[in-house]
Amino acid sequence: MIKGRIHSIESMGLVDGPGIRFIVFMQGCNLNCAFCHNIDSLNHKGGKEYTKEELIKMILRYKPYFKSNGGVTFSGGEPLLQWEFLIDILKLCKEHNIHTVLDTSGVGVGHYDEILEYVDLVLLDIKHVTAEGYKKVTLKTMDKFNEFLEVLQRKNTPIWIRQVVTPGLTDSDKYMDELYEFLKGIKNIEKIEFLPYHVLGVSKYETMNIKYRLEGVPPMDKEKTKLLEKAIRKKLNLE
Repeated sequence: MIKGRIHSIESMGLVDGPGIRFIVFMQGCNLNCAFCHNIDSLNHKGGKEYTKEELIKMILRYKPYFKSNGGVTFSGGEPLLQWEFLIDILKLCKEHNIHTVLDTSGVGVGHYDEILEYVDLVLLDIKHVTAEGYKKVTLKTMDKFNEFLEVLQRKNTPIWIRQVVTPGLTDSDKYMDELYEFLKGIKNIEKIEFLPYHVLGVSKYETMNIKYRLEGVPPMDKEKTKLLEKAIRKKLNLE
């Protein structure tokens, strides 16, 4: 029996997709993002194991709260890595007429066509839009991300873009121009959200004795983040 490794669960989330959402944070990630605030979710062997039956039973307890626009969000870590379990639990959600959201960096191990058959909305986390910048942020190439994005566009799955805005990495006018050029050709974008970089997860690095690569970088100004988001939404006609 295929089981899923789950890092944590949030039963009444309000920021990871539309409406009230049951959020499943799945364990394991192949990226090593400089600003990761869930460093404890990267280990593929961590978390707690659940069967699809155990998880759907928990989800269904909260279905009355979803109403017309809520549902379930699968986040991480990186949910695409546990593709077999993800497909199984997504199928169960659709059998119970539950709206499904996938919050992903787009770096998995394939099977994207089948996964997206059961996904209503993708929250796509943009780490950086240039090859050099992406490598600096994640320590990986963009190949896997580009592969997922290609399928996502072909399937025409609705997308909400998410961009962490980090001082010195993704907050410059030059980067905003690069981001616009990258996004303007993607036709299935419904919304864009800028998330200000914060340092709330730094203590986890200290506890786990892992060097924090953005040491000394201050939190991103929230008002500037809002202004940058408003500007690019206007350029992309997403207001």
